[in-house]
Amino acid sequence: MIPRLLTIGTALKQGTELLDQAHVPAARLTAEVLLMHALQCERVYLYAHSSDELTEIGWIHFGRYLHERIQGKPTQYITRRQEFYGRLFRVTPMVLIPRPETEHVVETVLRLAPEARRIADIGCGSGAIAVTVSLELPEAQVVGTDISHDALAVAAANAAGLQASTRFVQCDLCSAVASRSLDLLASNPPYVPSTGEPELQPEVRDYEPAVALYGGPTGHEIYARLVPEAARVLKPGGWMVLELGYRSLAPVKAMLGPQWTGVETVSDLAGYPRVLAAKLRT
Repeated sequence: MIPRLLTIGTALKQGTELLDQAHVPAARLTAEVLLMHALQCERVYLYAHSSDELTEIGWIHFGRYLHERIQGKPTQYITRRQEFYGRLFRVTPMVLIPRPETEHVVETVLRLAPEARRIADIGCGSGAIAVTVSLELPEAQVVGTDISHDALAVAAANAAGLQASTRFVQCDLCSAVASRSLDLLASNPPYVPSTGEPELQPEVRDYEPAVALYGGPTGHEIYARLVPEAARVLKPGGWMVLELGYRSLAPVKAMLGPQWTGVETVSDLAGYPRVLAAKLRT
C-alpha cells in the first residue's frame, strides 16, 4: 500500500535519494522524468502540485520505473521517448537510442545539400535522421532502410506521429536502392568493435540492440561495405554523410578513393571527429 499522505514532492525527494544511492547519473533529473511518466504530466505539474497526495497507482508506476532504472534499464526505454532535434521520438529496445551527437549528421545534411531531392538514411533505426530530414526538407523524398523489421516498425510509427512523408524499406544497407538514384546518402552505421563490448556502459551493452551497435572486429567493417555502396547509389555530385565512431576517422577516410572529393569532417561538442562528408565526383 502507498504510505499515507506521501506527497508528490516527497516522492520526488525519495526517488532522487534512491537513484543517487545507486549511483545513477543525474539522479534528480531522472527522478523527475520517471515521476512525470508515472503521472503522465509535465515538469511544471510536479512543482505546482508538490504538496498533493500521490495516488496509489502513481506510486506503483513510479516505484516500478525507479526499480528498472536502478537495475540499469535506460530511462528512454522506460519512458519510450527521446528528444532529437527538438522533436520527441518513440524508442523501444528494438532501436538504438538517438544521441545528441547524431544531430550533427542532420546539420551537415542541411548545410551541404539543402536542394537534395532524393535522400536515403541507411540503417535508420528509430528513423531519427530520416524523419528529421523529411520534416526539415519537405520537398525531398526521403527513404530509410534497415535490416531489422522491428526497427522499421518503430521508425514508421515515428514518421506517422510526426506527420513526415518518410518511406521505409527493409534491406541490408543499400541493397534495395537503385544505382545513381540519390542526391544524398546519410548513415549512422554500427561502429563499436565487437571486441569493445566489455568497455561499454552496462545500460548500453545490456539493453541496446547489438545489431545497431557492433560493426565487426574492428568496428570499421560496415563502413567498408557502405562506402562503395554509396558510390553506386549516388548521382555524380551527390553527398555521403556518415557518423563516425571513436577513432574511426583515419580508417574511414582511407576508404575514400579518387572518386570522392570535397572531403570534410565535423567535430562534436567534445572536439571528437563525429561526421565525415564526401562528394562523389561528377
